[in-house]
Amino acid sequence: MPPVSDRLPVFPWDRLEPYKTTAAAHADGIVDLSVGTPVDPVPELIQRALSGASDSPGYPTVWGTAALRDALTGWCERRLGARGVEHTNVLPVVGSKELVAWLPTQLGLGPGDRVAFPRLAYPTYEVGARLAGAEPVAYDEPTELDPEGLRLLWLNSPSNPTGRVLDADTLRRIVAWAREHGVLVLSDECYLELGWEADPVSVLHPDVSGGSFEGLVAVHSLSKRSNLAGYRAAFAAGDAAVLGELLQIRKHGGMMVPAPVQAATVAALGDDAHVEEQRARYAARRTVLRGALEAEGFRIEHSEASLYLWATRDEPCWDTVGDLAKRGILVAPGDFYGPAGDRFVRVALTATDERVEAAVRRLRA
Repeated sequence: MPPVSDRLPVFPWDRLEPYKTTAAAHADGIVDLSVGTPVDPVPELIQRALSGASDSPGYPTVWGTAALRDALTGWCERRLGARGVEHTNVLPVVGSKELVAWLPTQLGLGPGDRVAFPRLAYPTYEVGARLAGAEPVAYDEPTELDPEGLRLLWLNSPSNPTGRVLDADTLRRIVAWAREHGVLVLSDECYLELGWEADPVSVLHPDVSGGSFEGLVAVHSLSKRSNLAGYRAAFAAGDAAVLGELLQIRKHGGMMVPAPVQAATVAALGDDAHVEEQRARYAARRTVLRGALEAEGFRIEHSEASLYLWATRDEPCWDTVGDLAKRGILVAPGDFYGPAGDRFVRVALTATDERVEAAVRRLRA
């Protein structure tokens, strides 16, 4: 049998290793603004919830505890403005990347099926299509796609990498088109609570969905808003028929969120204060990094939300990566997210205040 990995592109982050070595050789150490992994502490109330549930010798359930499902439905109604969210409309998952990568396979897609995603996008949308043997399709405008064979349509607002936000009118138009053609909409909303110059809206909001979850699944993560990337805490919400099918498949696959993480998720979704504190940290870092980049001649496009600045000096992205690496600053090349990003770099806000200050000094030197 041919290796499944033959279907996949080279893991992009491996290509960045030589530049990471260069940046790490800086006398004052590396400032890593590439991957976007949280560096700030896990809030104490979440740590306490995890610790309090640590004596969990039995198997957790794939659907999660009733308390977890209550927390998920309550948060969707309170934060997303969704209405009538029942337990059948939510499903905890083991990190959002796992869901993105395996969802086409779990829904039975294969050769002859098509999966569409933005031309500038998180690479795992394409990986998920290829793992299933389906055809990946990049788009500029989703409603201009040929709907023949199109089974899944990924939206991503706020966008990774660009930080672009789709407004309610745009989302409503796309949802109407997808429903007309029987295409399932998958909306990656993991950065929804990190809007800076725009107020992101969920596809589950009645202004977009029309009050029905039919044909809609939103994906959310606690990695960024609660610093829980190490916990692998995420969930999907929306169409009960789609999530019910996924639940049955995932039961057979044993895809269970650990019981202590379920308890930590309940605590995290029940507290808004820590989210606002973390937003304030990112907002301050964003302000100083943006100012330093623009003073250095970079142009920032979109970036109205999310944890990244989408920056360009109108040169090949790897030239920018190389120049910044010599200054001890590591950023992600834009072509990681598709050929359309080949003259941009993605600059993450996920570094400590001290490291961000170091990057600003080096940019202004």
